[in-house]
Amino acid sequence: MKKVGILGGTFDPPHIGHLIIANEVLHAKKLDEIWFMPNQEPPHKMKSGDVTNNQRVDMLQLSIEAHPSFRIQTIEMDREGKSYTFDTMKLLEEAYPNIDFYFIIGADMVEYLPKWYKIQELMKMVQFISVNRPKYELETDYPVQYVKVPDINISSSLIRERVRAGESISFLVRDEVKRYIEENLLYES
Repeated sequence: MKKVGILGGTFDPPHIGHLIIANEVLHAKKLDEIWFMPNQEPPHKMKSGDVTNNQRVDMLQLSIEAHPSFRIQTIEMDREGKSYTFDTMKLLEEAYPNIDFYFIIGADMVEYLPKWYKIQELMKMVQFISVNRPKYELETDYPVQYVKVPDINISSSLIRERVRAGESISFLVRDEVKRYIEENLLYES
């Protein structure tokens, strides 16, 4: 069975922290690939609004193109309305019966696991892998594996704020993504 890690998010925009997490988990858990899964409308979070789904995928493609084990999976974007991990993983299991899926979450999400839609069934479908996030504990009754990653306190909202303020985002995103943001006038006020 092939081992694939799923890293979901708004990726609005994708940044170096996302890439570091994916790479650390890939190697620590000896996975074959990491699939970046941009979401349509996460139940717990609003998108920034001024960036299209296609632009988020373009930026993600620019972010991962240099890594041979990174892919993009747009299954959540292709569906309308709120995306629940349970529904997505059910579809992925049906489409890829020869893959063992590992779902990567930040420590900030671990405490929310009891509130996840159909969490008991989901736990039977995928193995959760949590990575540390500054200021969050990794305590849960669920069988979550853990991968220690370097503490990188970068967020997509920080990058959007910096662009709006006319400040530098160098080294927070790949150069290709920085250029894409500038050329398409994304995140400006």
